[in-house]
Formats: sequence, structure tokens, C-alpha cells
Amino acid sequence: MRLPRDLSGLELAKKLSVLGYSVSRQNGSHIRLTTQINGEHHITIPQHDPLKIGSLSAILQEVAKHFSTTRDQLIEQLF
Repeated sequence: MRLPRDLSGLELAKKLSVLGYSVSRQNGSHIRLTTQINGEHHITIPQHDPLKIGSLSAILQEVAKHFSTTRDQLIEQLF
């Protein structure tokens, strides 16, 4: 499945809230999100507009790995 090309870091953080992620802190232009579902997990998202495709892909891959799903299934769920 194709990744969105115009997604900002803040928009991604809002979409990940569906999976239980919430902002735990922000340092400069980076947002750290934490979830307690399936054990504690942290991810850091740059607050860029738009996110680079490689960065977005890596973030989604890490989240998919934590939830034991594929990246494509995660993309369908979020977008």
C-alpha cells in the first residue's frame, strides 16, 4: 500500500493515538510518543511538515513490529 506523501509529524501523532500512543515529551522539533498496550513502547517522530517517506516508513515499520502486524495492515488501519 502506498504511503501518504503530505503527512506531518503532528498528524501522524494524532493518528497513532488510535493505537494508544500519547505524547510523553517534546524536545525541540521531535515528539516522543509512548503506549502501554502490548508492553511499554516509545517512538520518536520529527515534527516536520511533511515527513520524509523514509522516516514515515521506518516509524510505521517499528510500530507494526511492536503490535506484531505487517506494515500494510497498519497503514490500512491508520489511513
